[in-house]
Amino acid sequence: MIEFHLDGRSGVAPYLQIVQQVRQALRLGLLSAGDRLPTVKDVVAKVAINPNTVLKAYRELEYEGLVVARQGVGTFVTATLTDDSLAAHEPLRKELAAWLERAQDAGLDPESIEALFTSTFRSLYEETRWAPPSSRPTA
Repeated sequence: MIEFHLDGRSGVAPYLQIVQQVRQALRLGLLSAGDRLPTVKDVVAKVAINPNTVLKAYRELEYEGLVVARQGVGTFVTATLTDDSLAAHEPLRKELAAWLERAQDAGLDPESIEALFTSTFRSLYEETRWAPPSSRPTA
């Protein structure tokens, strides 16, 4: 079962953080159709937020067709966001972990690592607009 974590410094509304974490878990194959999300009561107890915030997140996910609420039973995943790229995740995760270790060894603190990653990610996105590999410009 997914465990939510909220970052009060992120500038992202708590309900959106929950929505993003569910979407991410669906993309990574950590949640599948039929899986039950934590109850509102459990989320409130774990991350100390207002129950209406959790309900708002779950309603957003339901509106997107990703979950369905069953009265008195819980909220269940109805769709997934995984695709054929799921098989590539583990090798890429290992490469990213190695890169993160090198960044830490180079003396970067977590905020600097995140800033470097984010700026590089955005720059690459702006350059390629996520074009398929066959249509990307070659160096």
